[in-house]
Amino acid sequence: MNCRTNCGVCCIAPSINTPFEGMPEGKPSGVKCIHLSENYECKIFNSPKRPQFCADFKAEEIVCGKNRKEALEILFQLENN
Repeated sequence: MNCRTNCGVCCIAPSINTPFEGMPEGKPSGVKCIHLSENYECKIFNSPKRPQFCADFKAEEIVCGKNRKEALEILFQLENN
């Protein structure tokens, strides 16, 4: 599965517990990553500055659902379990 355009849920719902470029404390769940563009695209997608957590994330229907709303619900649920 390819990432949906204008989604960015994986850059909002999960927490990132390690420091990375521009977010030295990591990123709490539900907080938009500072590298997420207005179009919900990662501005550092192909950069070595991209957190390993993000590089390891793979878009799959089991976590992305059928649309952005479902993805948000699924990823928040996974984050809170």
